[in-house]
Amino acid sequence: MEVAVKSSLTSIHAPISVREAPFTKPKLLSFQFHPRPNSSISRMLKKTPSKSKPFATMSSPVPSSVSTESMEKPEAELEAASQEEKFDWYAQWYPVMPVCDLDKRVPHAKTVMGLDLVVWWDRNESEWKVFDDSCPHRLAPLSEGRIDQWGRLQCVYHGWCFNGSGNCKFIPQAPPDGPPVHTSMKACVAVYPSTVHHDIVWFWPNTDPQYRDIITKKQPPFIPDLDDPSFTKTMGNRDFPYGYDVLIENLLDPAHLPYAHYGLVNAPKPQVKSDREGGGPIDLSVKKLDSQGFFENQDHFGDTKFIAPCISYASSSPGDAPEKGSMQKRMAFVFICIPVSPGRSRLIWIFPRNFGLWIDKVVPRWIFHLKYNLVFDSDLYLLHMQERKFMDVGPANWQKACFVPTKSDALLVGYRRWFNKYSGGQVDWKGKYCGALPPTSPREQLFDRYWSHVVNCRSCNAAYKGLNALEVILQVASLAFIGVAAATKQNTNTMVVIAVVCFAGSRWLARFISKNFHYHDYNHAFL
Repeated sequence: MEVAVKSSLTSIHAPISVREAPFTKPKLLSFQFHPRPNSSISRMLKKTPSKSKPFATMSSPVPSSVSTESMEKPEAELEAASQEEKFDWYAQWYPVMPVCDLDKRVPHAKTVMGLDLVVWWDRNESEWKVFDDSCPHRLAPLSEGRIDQWGRLQCVYHGWCFNGSGNCKFIPQAPPDGPPVHTSMKACVAVYPSTVHHDIVWFWPNTDPQYRDIITKKQPPFIPDLDDPSFTKTMGNRDFPYGYDVLIENLLDPAHLPYAHYGLVNAPKPQVKSDREGGGPIDLSVKKLDSQGFFENQDHFGDTKFIAPCISYASSSPGDAPEKGSMQKRMAFVFICIPVSPGRSRLIWIFPRNFGLWIDKVVPRWIFHLKYNLVFDSDLYLLHMQERKFMDVGPANWQKACFVPTKSDALLVGYRRWFNKYSGGQVDWKGKYCGALPPTSPREQLFDRYWSHVVNCRSCNAAYKGLNALEVILQVASLAFIGVAAATKQNTNTMVVIAVVCFAGSRWLARFISKNFHYHDYNHAFL
């Protein structure tokens, strides 16, 4: 998706300067991976000599007539970072949800970095709060609770109430003339530091009191386009049945656009079209890779950045150069990728631009989301299955299974370099998970849009309810016109026609709702 930005790009000329180093298994790996003994990947790894160069092992032999030195190989390395350089996953701000998709009237359950959270609006302090989603009484989820008449978060299991600081303010079962048990530290809820930044709720994944004022020392990543009032910002979110690393890697891969998203996005156009889809060479390179990410400069057209651990940013200037005195059109694609749990991730997307501002004021947000969800669906199954193949070989052996000889793969190779070097090829889940992925669900569940997007998007949820109500109205109207025609026996033909139109409209609307808000399969073979 991100590289829809690339639609206005031609080519980028800059080599990748890297060095190769032997890779040793990082200490962060807390579990073993065992490839399926009969899988093709397992057989390939057995045949792969241990001296193969990282990120260049071939899954199939190269014809002898082809010189491997002439290939546009994006060199890559697997280095072991020093202990000081290791990426600390729990010393970062993480986005939870866009404010526009949160309802102040109810608490919301979210999972980030394997942590179960409850996000709720504290009207007494006029702030969004992020708590551990667990009542200290009997560990019931607070996200299933309510906001009481005094603006406190109430657990609906036994009615315990908490203020915005996590202090228990009321225990119904405690005698009013007895000891004040609600003041005990054991009655408090763990509170995560939180803030609203770029219209998104962020939290710091550590409840230790020493981090209470962490916002004064370290802020969430700043993106100028999102703070510029001259830019409009289309925002949305969706959960995916594949991991965070696969999501980021996919967003940094421009070469898949004309194929996986054929007919849906404007991919870069090569000078010579070699196939129907229009794929071609893309000259990319990674610069300044360190523990905080990397960037790729596209000279006249913009740049791409990976801001560790969550943000993939791309900007461009579509169209011709502006006339003297006029404003340069600028747009950006901001993808914020959130680790949820192994095999699960969440994406918050924002597409700021400084032109066509009227469009967002006229067109409802859910209309845009219909197209975006179609794009996300078009490679969802590919990525879901790809992750399982990666798991077969283990996160540290990505380079042995994948053959990435062209410069179009430079950004995703750069990300894998960062992921392996600074994080040992995996998210640090603090030992909460054993490393296994969730079982593969039927396609109807994998592609389900209702639970992955609609319920979490206020615009789409409102449209879903409105369209369902309209469907019922059309069905009732159809029956009513038939009844009127039968009772009055006047203008019978007209009444019957209107009834048929209403019924047909309700059937079409039912299919539209099912296809756009529930399940839309994707078959590339028929495109």
